[in-house]
Amino acid sequence: MSTDDAERDGQRIDKWLWCARFFKTRGLAAEAVSGGKVQVDDARVKPARKIRPGDRLSIRREPTQWDVVVRGLSAQRLPARDAVALYEETAESLARRTSEEERARRARMRDEHVLGRPSKRDRRTLERYKRMDGADPPDS
Repeated sequence: MSTDDAERDGQRIDKWLWCARFFKTRGLAAEAVSGGKVQVDDARVKPARKIRPGDRLSIRREPTQWDVVVRGLSAQRLPARDAVALYEETAESLARRTSEEERARRARMRDEHVLGRPSKRDRRTLERYKRMDGADPPDS
């Protein structure tokens, strides 16, 4: 099937999601579509649903959600740098994703000092606190 035939007839949504690299396997893509994680024009669909350029997709893979417009179809899985040409992400979706990523990055940075074993300084502060029998811990 040529690219022109594919664009005229459409392509299965599970195959397109795999080709566009939203999912690692076609089976995972089909499972996500069946589970309602992927919608076409705000409607739940089946994995065999044909999509065409211009269709609007909402793709949820926790914790991320993409809202994209289909721009092209492909008969085979493409390298990541070429796969991004198959869709165009909406401005709202891009802004939402970047703010979520920034929030997650800040949370990781905030919790970074809590993870793992206490440092020598932290251990000594804790020991001083324990000796004070319940008094407020000193600020470090």
